[in-house]
Parts: sequence; structure tokens; C-alpha cells
Amino acid sequence: MDSTATSIESKPAVKEIKPINFLYFRTETTLQELVNFIPVAKDLVKEAASLNLHVTGACHWHYFGFTGDASTPFTLEVALPVASIVPDYDGNFHFKRTESFKCVTLTHEGGWDTIPGAYETLMAFIDEHNMEASGVTREIYVNVDFQDPTANVTWIQTGIR
Repeated sequence: MDSTATSIESKPAVKEIKPINFLYFRTETTLQELVNFIPVAKDLVKEAASLNLHVTGACHWHYFGFTGDASTPFTLEVALPVASIVPDYDGNFHFKRTESFKCVTLTHEGGWDTIPGAYETLMAFIDEHNMEASGVTREIYVNVDFQDPTANVTWIQTGIR
């Protein structure tokens, strides 16, 4: 494979992700507007630092109710894993601890313009194994390279019931 090609490093697998604490931002948006929320991750890191919180993982984007239709609004959460939740927080963001998350997952390497192929692979796996998608998807940005998108590594988790 040449160095500019995109690969899916892992085959789909069923996993249960344990609960995670998040500092997060939530909005209603559409696929075309997603690029507007890239700076939110930096703001979450700044807020976590100002609260003296330990960041415990890579930035997540959680999608609720995304149907694949580019014009249909859905809920987006840009979420930063943190060690603890500030109980009386009164800032620009929110805190939560998730429940366990049962999902089909794989790792996508390459630009986000090629990520639809990874989703096709996930959905085919879900269909082949007679599973039902829950309508919740997580993308965890293991590596983001704005200069060389072929170096991006995104861990995709599609929720199942």
C-alpha cells in the first residue's frame, strides 16, 4: 500500500467501554457545521487546566441521533476525559460520568474525508451479526494532524443495543 492510502488498522470488534468522566460541550448541529467546533477541544483543555483537573485521555466527539443525512440536525458533544467531576461547577461547559458503552469499534487511519468507508465497514458488521445500532457514536481522536491528514488516527465506537 502506498503511503498516501488510507487503511483501517483493525477489524470491527464488539467492546464494552467502562464509564468515563467528561468535561464537555453540547450543541445541536449538522454535518456541514462540524468544522466550526474544532476549536472547542482547545477550550476544554484550557478549562480543565484552570480547574486543576487531570486530563485522562484524548478528545472525543459524541454523536447522538446522527442518521447519515448531511442536512438533518443531531446532537454533538465535544468531550474531554478528566479524572474527576467538579460538583459545583458553574462555567461554560458541563460534567458527566457515562454509563458503560457497548459498541462495535475499529480504528481508522487517514483523513476524515475517507472516514465514511470505516462507517460502512462498521454498519456492515452490525448488520451481518444481527445487531441494532443505538444511535450513539463516539469518535476518539488518538492523533490529529492538520498538516498531514493521512497521519490521523481515529478510534470509532458505534453504540449497539
